[in-house]
Amino acid sequence: MIAPPDAADALRAFGLTYPEAHLKSPWPGHADLAVRDRTFAYLSVAGDPFSLSCKLPFTGAEARETPFVQPTGYGLGKSGWVTASWPEGVADPMAMFRSWIDESYRAQAPRKLVALAPPAP
Repeated sequence: MIAPPDAADALRAFGLTYPEAHLKSPWPGHADLAVRDRTFAYLSVAGDPFSLSCKLPFTGAEARETPFVQPTGYGLGKSGWVTASWPEGVADPMAMFRSWIDESYRAQAPRKLVALAPPAP
């Protein structure tokens, strides 16, 4: 199953609703989510296969048990980061991906901003 063409954009828009969330483009072809310049989600851009990387300190072990998730490369996996591709056989993974973005935001943002964040989805 292929991801809908706007899946990454929809997740990016969701992530931007958090306090002080902004886009961060450290390299060409990136439009990642950050809070106070700390990345909390790496998302694929138009034309690339769907990919989402998040820091999951609480649900990371469970997420890694699924066939479409692996530890994030570049040594980030050792710090609790996971990377997901679009899953086969999952009817609508967007709610799960939004909860991962939420968990990652809360892991990376200062406590004062987390206190201002909307309730977890």
